[in-house]
Amino acid sequence: MNGPSSRVRHSVLQKNLHQLYCCNVPLGGIFRPIIVAFKRVRLNMTSYAPVRSVERSLQILELMNTNKVSSIADIHTKTQLPKATIVRLLQTLEQLGYVSRDVRHSEYQLTSRVMSLSSGFHSDPLVVEAGRVHAIAMTKKLTWPIAISVLDGSEVVIRFSTIPDSPISPFHATINMRLSLDKHALGLAYLAFCPIEERQILVNSISDANKHSPDAAQRPDAMLEQRLRVIEKQGFSERDMGTGYENSNTIAVPIMVRNRVLGTLGITYFRSALKRNDAIKTFLEPLQASADAIARNVETLS
Repeated sequence: MNGPSSRVRHSVLQKNLHQLYCCNVPLGGIFRPIIVAFKRVRLNMTSYAPVRSVERSLQILELMNTNKVSSIADIHTKTQLPKATIVRLLQTLEQLGYVSRDVRHSEYQLTSRVMSLSSGFHSDPLVVEAGRVHAIAMTKKLTWPIAISVLDGSEVVIRFSTIPDSPISPFHATINMRLSLDKHALGLAYLAFCPIEERQILVNSISDANKHSPDAAQRPDAMLEQRLRVIEKQGFSERDMGTGYENSNTIAVPIMVRNRVLGTLGITYFRSALKRNDAIKTFLEPLQASADAIARNVETLS
């Protein structure tokens, strides 16, 4: 029976087991299986149960996304959800504008409003999704922090960093840090390897910005173009000394798919720990290999 007294006994037992578990009291015999089971349950505890209606709604939307039109019978067959539940959820989605109903055939289809559900998802999260495991693996192997950046306007923005995984990072945090295209390694790697038409637009944007910034007016277009050619030839970029971070350096390479730069990948190290040539010899090949692997992952995911 599951009356009040039963629930009270269960609560008391759970509390006592929790205390024994937390205090690491050694128990053997018939109690050991109970403690082991409690540990497993405790590890799987969540603060709340999943909302079934949300789960089912998303399940239906995902299924309908694979078909031009869907009937209640089709959805029921493929999801095994009760037809009454399917009807209620479809009617709700219809009222919200995500689904429309063809009265003639009693079938449903997605509307253009579902596009708004992914309007905030751009290629940069895909690059991060594809590159996260490779960046973490590089830091695990090389110790130094790795960053993945994407273009945002006339700058690049760091969207992923392994600083939390590195014991010797020159920076405390860099997520969402904005970096210039003409002075920082991650930006220069993008500018040097993007298509020539895109590069010209970005260079013009940099020149316009420099007109209003005396500190940034130290590099004419001709000098920048010359440096970009050097970067393109050597296959990597480095951060300028005049960026305010003279105690460290970054080496960066592009992440490219079909001649398009999706993002850039860089590693940062203390100049006092490694000579420049040693850093290039140690880091460049793993960086380029990881960038290629990330590009392949992007194509697989997209």
